[in-house]
Amino acid sequence: MLETLLKHSRKLSLWLTWAGGTLIVLSAFLVTLEVLLRKIFNVSLGGADEISGYAFGVATAFAFSFALFERAHIRVDALMNVLPRALHPLINMFGLLLLVGFAAIVTLMVWGMVADTLQHGSRSITPLRVPLALPQIPWLIGRILFVASGLLVGLVAVNRLIQLMRVGFQIGGFLTLLTEVPARLVALPAQGGQLVHQFREPRNFGLQPGNVA
Repeated sequence: MLETLLKHSRKLSLWLTWAGGTLIVLSAFLVTLEVLLRKIFNVSLGGADEISGYAFGVATAFAFSFALFERAHIRVDALMNVLPRALHPLINMFGLLLLVGFAAIVTLMVWGMVADTLQHGSRSITPLRVPLALPQIPWLIGRILFVASGLLVGLVAVNRLIQLMRVGFQIGGFLTLLTEVPARLVALPAQGGQLVHQFREPRNFGLQPGNVA
């Protein structure tokens, strides 16, 4: 069930990323048209910069989940090279918890902001007078999906690690398993099932069938 949810979540994040990219492209065309009209005809559409700002904010929030699935978020992992390989999955999990925890705090703050906007009917202090709920609600949705995706990735990673540990105990090669589990176990949702299937074969542990308990 978790694997199915993860698959659908990744597909949804891809669709949202395409939607956000479309917003960016459309806003680029809008700004280009604004510049040409000002240069050639000395007229202005008005609000092109404001609309493009909203589009950028929404597109960024929509892409958070996909960036998580693709491990595109920047992280400093200089210490990973000097720590035992067996600790890498746990360190990755700890980093994921920090990321999701921070995102959850920010999402709660955004939730409160959107609630205030809806309660007071806030509008932008620009000539367009845009209802701020229009860009803020999809912005909030993107952040909620990011937190949900992070929690789902964490649950799937724990589930896969438990499966690998069970396999290690079954074939008597648990210590070898710890050195063979890739550090990307936590962050690459597309390969977990393949890893479990692969590690069920004793030869993949560097063990011969005769050495299996």
